[in-house]
Amino acid sequence: MSKKHPVVAVTGSSGAGTSTVKRAFETIFLREQINAAIIEGDSFHRYDRAEMKTQMTQNKISHFGPQANEFGKLADLFHTYGETGGGEKRYYLHSDEEAEEHNARLGTDKKPGEFTPWEPVPANTDLMFYEGLHGLVKTDDADVAKHVDLGIGVVPVVNLEWIQKIHRDNAERGYDAETIVDTILRRMPDYINHITPQFSRTDINFQRVATVDTSNPFIARDIPTPDESFIVIRFANPDKCGVDFPRLLSMIPNSFMSRRNTMVVPGGKMGLAMEIILAPIIHRMIEESKS
Repeated sequence: MSKKHPVVAVTGSSGAGTSTVKRAFETIFLREQINAAIIEGDSFHRYDRAEMKTQMTQNKISHFGPQANEFGKLADLFHTYGETGGGEKRYYLHSDEEAEEHNARLGTDKKPGEFTPWEPVPANTDLMFYEGLHGLVKTDDADVAKHVDLGIGVVPVVNLEWIQKIHRDNAERGYDAETIVDTILRRMPDYINHITPQFSRTDINFQRVATVDTSNPFIARDIPTPDESFIVIRFANPDKCGVDFPRLLSMIPNSFMSRRNTMVVPGGKMGLAMEIILAPIIHRMIEESKS
């Protein structure tokens, strides 16, 4: 791991809430005046949107597994950045707006669902920030996790995760229930083998737990609200993170300790908890990188 060029990775499955962590980090970077190299996990998919549809039909692969992703290139990027502060990245274009923005910047003619060309990571950044599915993945051929200086996991309990996916895919993509269930089943082996193990390699996990009945996610009519949830925050090594539990408990109302390395906060306080916990850690990493 690098102290001169730190690598921070936020990992979690689709719809798990990694965007909430991303917003917390953006606030920290702005407040601390940190220039971060941002890496999007989707940019390390192996196939563009059209190719992936073909692969899913013909070979039954999923976005969660190594067949659909460039784990080796991601590990190489983390390693290169940690050693030199450089490396190459690209963007996956999710929408017309993103395509228009990057085409104007690069002089290309890419469409949504395609990748931009590889380009150098901006020079003189303070740290690298990754957000996506595979920030701490490890396979026989690639070990991304060993190059990460701070690993954050975001993972709701699995029934809640499925409820969120079912509602999102139905509302935003128009998928019917049968199609969504087929996707969950197709992804399950890769979820078990490549997504779940990452949460044993993280430094901090944020796990959302609903306080309402989610026992059958396939018939749930709505997604539990933050006020109907708790966030379980587990620190693999509190000393490494410099965690001051009494301070945290005093700053977050109605929080409590459930184990010596685990605290629980109300679901509506997730963003606040992330900023309070992560800001001192990031500040210390940057100070050490400059020393």
